[in-house]
Amino acid sequence: MARVFIDTHDLESAVEVRDAVRDAGHEIEMIETADEVETRLREGEDEIALIVTGDLGREEAGKLVDFFGTRIPRPPVIGLAATDSAEELESLERAHGLDEVLGLPPTPDDVVMVLEQQLERFELQLEMDIVGRTEPMREILEKIHLIAPVDSTVLLTGESGTGKELVARAIHRMSPRRGDPFIAVNCAALPESLLESELFGHEKGAFTGATSRRKGMFELADRGTILLDEIGEMPPSLQTRLLRVLENRSFMRVGGDEEIDVDVRVIAATNQELRSSVQRGSFRRDLYYRLNVLHLDLPPLRERAEDIPLLVRRFVGEFSESHDREFKGISPEAMKIMMDYAWPGNVRELRNLVESMVVLAPGSVIRPEDIPSEIRSGAGGAMLPARREEATVPEAVEQMRSAQSGEVQAPELEFVFRTLVDLKMDVEDLRQEFQEYRRRHPELVEGEGPDRSGTEIEVSTLEEFVEDERERAAVEAEAREPGEGEDRSRIEFEPGMSMSELEREAIVATLKDMDGNRRKAAEALDIGERTLYRKLREYDIDL
Repeated sequence: MARVFIDTHDLESAVEVRDAVRDAGHEIEMIETADEVETRLREGEDEIALIVTGDLGREEAGKLVDFFGTRIPRPPVIGLAATDSAEELESLERAHGLDEVLGLPPTPDDVVMVLEQQLERFELQLEMDIVGRTEPMREILEKIHLIAPVDSTVLLTGESGTGKELVARAIHRMSPRRGDPFIAVNCAALPESLLESELFGHEKGAFTGATSRRKGMFELADRGTILLDEIGEMPPSLQTRLLRVLENRSFMRVGGDEEIDVDVRVIAATNQELRSSVQRGSFRRDLYYRLNVLHLDLPPLRERAEDIPLLVRRFVGEFSESHDREFKGISPEAMKIMMDYAWPGNVRELRNLVESMVVLAPGSVIRPEDIPSEIRSGAGGAMLPARREEATVPEAVEQMRSAQSGEVQAPELEFVFRTLVDLKMDVEDLRQEFQEYRRRHPELVEGEGPDRSGTEIEVSTLEEFVEDERERAAVEAEAREPGEGEDRSRIEFEPGMSMSELEREAIVATLKDMDGNRRKAAEALDIGERTLYRKLREYDIDL
């Protein structure tokens, strides 16, 4: 049961709404001003809602909405408007920052249904501690509500800093496992040997330094939930072991010979495109399908910019209290700058920025001059992660088959070949896919069609082309090496260069600038040493 404050500006509508809401079991407060709400609120009271009647654009209505907006997350605010046009109702909702607007005259059933929906959504936010009122976040909240009660494996995807661990904790907190452990493991933070022991534990004497038996994270998370963060960075050997755990719910410690049964819900998270990793062969296809039972893709902050003011106010209040700084908030000019910024680091970047401004800003209000210059200039747009559509192997093979029938001209055929090279598709994998395709369509290879010598494709031809492309790329890379007296750390961009080629050039230039010191190069590139070693192997860099 909630306490519902009803604005009496349109008294007739307010009385109709009062009767319907009271019959649904909620407590009613009839009010005229925001001051009345403030005086009647009880300390620590959360389950409240507001229904605004009459002219939604009037000053007192705005004060009521603003008063409720000081609470984060904001309690439900519903408006009533004298129109039955869906477009006008939606426009009023956006213009006045309301959760929903109902047309007049409202039916009791409509009022109660909308109020109950909004209260349920608000309770979810209170329980999950997730801030956001935009449509993408509403969808995420509703999916969490549906996903939490079941035990199926969940795959969380989204850019770094979008709150994947927060969502994983919310799923656990709303599940029947809430009273048992929630354990998060970063699969990219540990080398393979330590990660295996961290996940599955080890027996005494299993390796040098194993002086006693140790339980792994799966064992410690028994009857609870385990989050495998950065799952895309998990080494292939451990992917095989993880697949067995997911299928059989059992494993053995490192150096052990006894099967250990566990009851664990697995949530995996990644900021990578796992489908592309599967195509490249760096991630097991069967494991991907086993993890991707329930899928949540978290939106980047730039796609829900309307949530930025809520998040800023939340973080300002949080850090003002923790750092003992009295802050009134942020000026409208400063807020507009933050709304216009692209936020490549998403909510994490926003949170860190607000903390620094609370600590360093000289006044009690954050102003434009308190915001770093790169934010004011919008330089973050250049740092946004690039997403490109990648052709799958079957699609590429289908395109090649079309070329045999004359449907694809030579320039398009070259584009297909270059796409395969850019994607670093393994020739042996492509051979298997191509042969499998031919086995499934014998009618396409048994008959003798017209002479297509200009477009006939054989696997050996593809191998020769890929090898030629590799040699050409190597020659071009060597030609781009700086000569004597040139700036060896300079990177030259040429039209047509892929992101992978640019990344390789950046790594080579940085290593040369650091005289081959890989630790210093990793720091300069702002990546981990382990990631740098992986990139060196991937791009076959030997310095």
